[in-house]
Amino acid sequence: MNRHNLKSIALVAIIGLFITACGGLGKMAKYAETITYDVDPNPLIVRGDSVEININGKFPGKYFNKKAMVELTPKLEYGSSSTPFKMVAFQGEKAAGNATVIPYDNGKSFSYTDKVAYTSEMRDSDLMLHILGRMGSKEQSFDPYKLADGVITTPLLVMSDDKPIIGADKFQRVTSHTEYAVINYLVNSSVVRPSELRESDIKALDAYLKENGRSTDHTFNAATIEAYASPEGEISLNENLAVDRANTAKRAVSNMMRKHKMKFDADAFFNLKPKGEDWDGFKQKMQASDIPDKELILRILEMYKDNTKREEEIRNLAATYVEIAEKILPDLRRSQITVSYEITGRSDDQIIALARSANADSLNLEEMLYAATLTDDLNEQYAIYQKTSETYSDDYRAFNNMGVIHLMKNEVADAEKMFNASVEKKESPEAHNNIGIIKRLSGDRSAAMKHLEKAAGAGDEVNYNMGIIDIQNGNYGSAIQNMKSFNTFNKALAYVLEGNNDAAMQTLKESPEKDEAMGQYLKAIIAARSNDAGTVGSSLKTAYAADASLKEKAAKDLEFRNFQNEIK
Repeated sequence: MNRHNLKSIALVAIIGLFITACGGLGKMAKYAETITYDVDPNPLIVRGDSVEININGKFPGKYFNKKAMVELTPKLEYGSSSTPFKMVAFQGEKAAGNATVIPYDNGKSFSYTDKVAYTSEMRDSDLMLHILGRMGSKEQSFDPYKLADGVITTPLLVMSDDKPIIGADKFQRVTSHTEYAVINYLVNSSVVRPSELRESDIKALDAYLKENGRSTDHTFNAATIEAYASPEGEISLNENLAVDRANTAKRAVSNMMRKHKMKFDADAFFNLKPKGEDWDGFKQKMQASDIPDKELILRILEMYKDNTKREEEIRNLAATYVEIAEKILPDLRRSQITVSYEITGRSDDQIIALARSANADSLNLEEMLYAATLTDDLNEQYAIYQKTSETYSDDYRAFNNMGVIHLMKNEVADAEKMFNASVEKKESPEAHNNIGIIKRLSGDRSAAMKHLEKAAGAGDEVNYNMGIIDIQNGNYGSAIQNMKSFNTFNKALAYVLEGNNDAAMQTLKESPEKDEAMGQYLKAIIAARSNDAGTVGSSLKTAYAADASLKEKAAKDLEFRNFQNEIK
């Protein structure tokens, strides 16, 4: 904050002699420089879309004529044009009106705040104070008084480095799979009947092993066998039955694998889990059955804490209820076989070769999306995404990703069309993030923020894009928080505008833009704010070498008002 008080002690003495309570507008105009003003900030600075001023002033004692009124109007003046801030009025103790009264003897302090919309003409301007005095029918304009230099526009250096988000592929080269089958047994038996080996699930397992058991893209990892007994038998018998059934199921699967010439270590490959009697399975099947008294039956059975007694009751129930004997208990006498394996998909070379061929549509959706990541050529990426959108037209990602490529090429209108097409397929956070970028670039920051809010959770890019809007809106603390995952020119700029020069310089050093023209220009601004003349000069010299137009910009930039030798 700079203090403007142009009255010296000698001038105070003169005023004491010549200004009296009867002094008119002429004398008030003559000694108007005795009014003091503290202007904050000075120079003024753009914040959001506005330029704001805060003035703390004071009318001295023995100055304000008791019958006079004055109107103060600060104006930003540039060339032959100006933009006024609001007018504020003051009056003497005996003047008619409703303005703020200034006592003659002691004077009075006052505060003033206002803002106006920023326009580009204000870059090269002065803040002038215009005072109009009135007394009765008389009116007099005082000489304009310069309050502050014009407007710093450093916030407008914000870069449009918005971060679009692609719809990522879910390609997995190695995928895990299982094949499942069940062998059922007769009561109290662990013998695998030939009829069981002809069941559809066993035949399907056998066929899969035959087709893929020796395939180089298949890796068979394990076969887990969970074996059970029905709960109407004795516990010890059921436990033994479960063990025996696990072993006979193992032999059945081993025979299949040997038949198809698969190589495996039986001891390592098979994981046997004999479970004993399946009381939980019995309850589940009873609850799913149509037996009228099923709930009552289960409550009664659960009353028996003695397993032997409960087994006896289940046998009695099986003799009474045909469905229990024929549909529930037989399914519990089983071995559940789960064969686990992995499939290794196409190599990168195979995928990109197919994507470039006339047979691109032989790739599945995830492979096609992945193929686009295997080339750095934007045109080729676009062609792959376009083919994907034609082959898998219901998926939103290819449309979104084509929009990203248009955006990277600065083809904003085409990008917007693609993002809208993507949203029609699915309201994805990626597309909303990208539409938010389009809206910000068009100047509609409010709509942009709404889309970015819908993109919440899509990644740190969303928050970064919000941070750009924060800078444009003058919310620098929020911008720093939103950009916390990135070190960029814009984040460094936010620190500068927040007043943290050390954090700004460190962030800029870690940014991709540190050696670019604007990175060096911002470094010079940080140095100027830190009163480091040497760095101001060296950084501007580097900036000029990369972009000669910055020399003219620096000459008019109020950030360097105290470094005229360094900007040359």
